[in-house]
Amino acid sequence: MPITITPVAEKGCWSGSTWTIDHEDELAELIARVAIGQSRTVERILKATGDLPAGYPKGGFQGAKTLLTVGTGDKTYHRDGWVFQVIAWIAAHRFDENALIRSPQMIKADKGLDGLIIEFDDDGIAQVVICEEKATEHPRQKIKSQVWPEFEQFETGARDNELVASVTSLLEKSNDSDPDRTVADILWNEKRAYRVAVTVGDKHVSEKGRKRLFAGYENKVLGDVERRRAETLVLEDVREWLDKMAKMALAAIEDAEADSLV
Repeated sequence: MPITITPVAEKGCWSGSTWTIDHEDELAELIARVAIGQSRTVERILKATGDLPAGYPKGGFQGAKTLLTVGTGDKTYHRDGWVFQVIAWIAAHRFDENALIRSPQMIKADKGLDGLIIEFDDDGIAQVVICEEKATEHPRQKIKSQVWPEFEQFETGARDNELVASVTSLLEKSNDSDPDRTVADILWNEKRAYRVAVTVGDKHVSEKGRKRLFAGYENKVLGDVERRRAETLVLEDVREWLDKMAKMALAAIEDAEADSLV
């Protein structure tokens, strides 16, 4: 697997993990597959139920290349944000292979939920995890200005309609025989949890650095520690590295497109 998950925690405040990229080539291949529309195939690989097929589909190349390219007038951080969301989705599968995890959106600047995870226990749905995933050079600033306000909105119930629709849609892809009934029976104030994932530099690598980074989490999302998840990916230069990963994935797609013409 391309990503290693190392558990970390701040006692009484939050729990989570740091991510280490072990195999960039393998990660780029998975990103390419998601870009071309094969997220279900990648999901089977991440759950160790199959291998990547030998070939790509015979179409979808242009759309995939658009996702991985910063076009004229585009914002680099939109492309980088999409790539990071794919990485966060892969990391979520590594964290809990039995969870239902919404596939990455196929729009770079989508304004909806960054990600959604449904976790289960013996009684059914254990938690619905609302995800915010930010590729940024200024993680603390981004968390304070964008992530905490998003979480506070969900805590008030102001966006429950969006949450209900997303959870129902995700359950429809599972073995649930009546997703609408399942969602209707959820006690949302008890089941909702949160996950913030951000890129960080050396400043936030240490235990003290992570403590500063996620300071105040327990005041924005009240209750048990299990409701507050925090994830980090350490990158020396976030823009340079994400650009490299996008170009590696783009090269894989271009190779596949060339092969399809033979």
